[in-house]
Amino acid sequence: MSKPLTYGGYAAHVEFDGEDRLFVGRIAGIVDIVTFHGESVSELEQAFHDAVDDYLIMSVKLGRKPQKPCSGKLMLRLPPEVHAHALMMAEAHGKSLNQWAADVLAKAE
Repeated sequence: MSKPLTYGGYAAHVEFDGEDRLFVGRIAGIVDIVTFHGESVSELEQAFHDAVDDYLIMSVKLGRKPQKPCSGKLMLRLPPEVHAHALMMAEAHGKSLNQWAADVLAKAE
């Protein structure tokens, strides 16, 4: 599994555009659309850093708080039978419910 670009508490989703021969990225985990691109990994990383910095500056100029990516805390309301089944599966895999759910959600498509 690859690791995402991260900077200043933000992460990026990156794809390669074969037609334009560019790496194209977007800050992940926020509703605002902030994109960047680069022809090399170094250029892409710098463009990502610049995009995050510019986003934070622009948010201040607009008088609004910048969105923050998800904290990693997730509360779910499940039917009791689904909760019981998940707990049973976690135990069967020798994991806490939190560890098991994180593994299952990480594999979701």
